[in-house]
Amino acid sequence: MKKINKHINLLMGLVSVFLGGSLMAQDIHFSQFFETPLLRNPGLAGIFTGDYRLQMVYRDQWRSVTDGYKTGSLNGEYKLSVGKADDFLTVGGQVLFDRAGTAVLQTTSVLPVINYHKSLSTDQNRYLSLGFMGGVVNRRFDRSKITTDDTYTGGFDGENTVIPNYTYLDGSVGMSYNSNLNDDPEDNFYLGIAYHHFAKSKNSFFRDPTVQLNPKWVASGGLRFGVNEYSYIMLQMDHSVQLKYHETVGGVMYGMKFGPELDKPNYVLHGGLFLRWEDALIPVIKIDKSGFSFAFSYDVNISKLKPASLNRGGFELSLSYIGFTNRNNSTLERLRCPRF
Repeated sequence: MKKINKHINLLMGLVSVFLGGSLMAQDIHFSQFFETPLLRNPGLAGIFTGDYRLQMVYRDQWRSVTDGYKTGSLNGEYKLSVGKADDFLTVGGQVLFDRAGTAVLQTTSVLPVINYHKSLSTDQNRYLSLGFMGGVVNRRFDRSKITTDDTYTGGFDGENTVIPNYTYLDGSVGMSYNSNLNDDPEDNFYLGIAYHHFAKSKNSFFRDPTVQLNPKWVASGGLRFGVNEYSYIMLQMDHSVQLKYHETVGGVMYGMKFGPELDKPNYVLHGGLFLRWEDALIPVIKIDKSGFSFAFSYDVNISKLKPASLNRGGFELSLSYIGFTNRNNSTLERLRCPRF
């Protein structure tokens, strides 16, 4: 029985390391994709009302099936006005962490970003943005968690061609367009397109030069419009393509303002539902107060894995903060970007 358990651990370890490390079928993703704008498109950096924004997301997935995925994201953005026009620049960065499987497959990314926003109108908030993001990515696994036949006969796993740790460079480029729908600056929309992994970096635990990180296209869109003075609706969607793999996620959120002042409500409560096509239904609850936003979501699995997962996918928690500085060239009076 002990030997059988060891072989089961071996199988799970090999699946998590070698399939996850070589095929690269899918990048890290979040159900609350609207809280990870840089991961979607570097051209979406700075698309918010404020001088700076900090966002954190944590995801715990597939605990009901195996030793699941634990994924974290931290991104920050800081906006600077450029010249006397309404153009501005956003600088910031994205840090990602992902850990999964019996063999503790781990990916850590540190990716700085820069995005230039060109004003297209003197009468409305209408911008065309071009952003770049690039940095280093490290991938590793715990070799001591893997056992093979050689482990019992010679004390080693026998995989001499495997390296448990490597680092590569990664980068992405993206554009976005955002504008008001009417005279109300809170009624707005954005569109974006991004090209990820343009460096096509080598990505193999086997030192195989033919295995590379496949490029990925991501198209994004969002729309926000008022229902009445106290409420509004937000629609957001992403569609990504990486080789033959496709992922579409989108949905709607309804926001309700509470408090005597409409421009500065005491808090805003959101409820919504998103769908990752052929994979999961995602209910979301979100609350905004004093610049802070907190959201909770849970994946209800509807894929072919649902008999094993018992419809359980994973939960996500996010926390963000948007603020203004006291500097003379603050964006508070100079421009208002869409806030989603």
